[in-house]
Amino acid sequence: MSREPLKVHLLTRELRFPDPRSALCGEYAGLVALGGDLTVERLLLAYREGIFPWSVDPITWWSPDPRAIFELEGVRISRSLAKLLKKQPFQLTQDRAFEEVMRQCAKPGIGREETWVTPEFIRAYARLHKAGHAHSVECWLDGALVGGVYGVQIGGFFAGESMFHRVDNASKVALHHLLEHLRIQGFKLFDTQVINPATAKLGAINIPRENYLARLREAVASPCSF
Repeated sequence: MSREPLKVHLLTRELRFPDPRSALCGEYAGLVALGGDLTVERLLLAYREGIFPWSVDPITWWSPDPRAIFELEGVRISRSLAKLLKKQPFQLTQDRAFEEVMRQCAKPGIGREETWVTPEFIRAYARLHKAGHAHSVECWLDGALVGGVYGVQIGGFFAGESMFHRVDNASKVALHHLLEHLRIQGFKLFDTQVINPATAKLGAINIPRENYLARLREAVASPCSF
């Protein structure tokens, strides 16, 4: 039996997206559109509307329901991570090595044999970084980059994109630093898109897409600095 063709929106050169509520259900749940480009303008529009890209060739655009977030006032840490944070074995920096963090996220690792962080994504998000809308936290040990996380910022909204570690717990420490920094700066919403085991342990939760979109509108309108 042949499959029916996907009924999904195909983007043109026009700078617009369909309503994220029109995303597919079933096997491709959350898929909103195909095509378009990864320009700064299109990426910013996508994130403002609750949509993000997840692959190239073709570019796919997604808005899953439910949506995974961190409540910045309710981040959980384990006893072991709390002990590690007290020891402060790592040096933490912000926006010191953005592209290198992305390149490290693109490398295979334990439990991550494949990655969606392609060279096209690295170039696109490097442009976002230069425009002031993408940021990174780096984790260093003895002068070597051993962990990090990066994401997209619009106003008081931050979308965590990917993280990596080359030393145990380095990515958890980098993510915890990022979450604490955003909380202190008054950010309204941290989007982690889809829950995975690492983010679940730190307290990521799912909320309905409709709730997410309402909170997103408030967050992007909030004047916050990274």
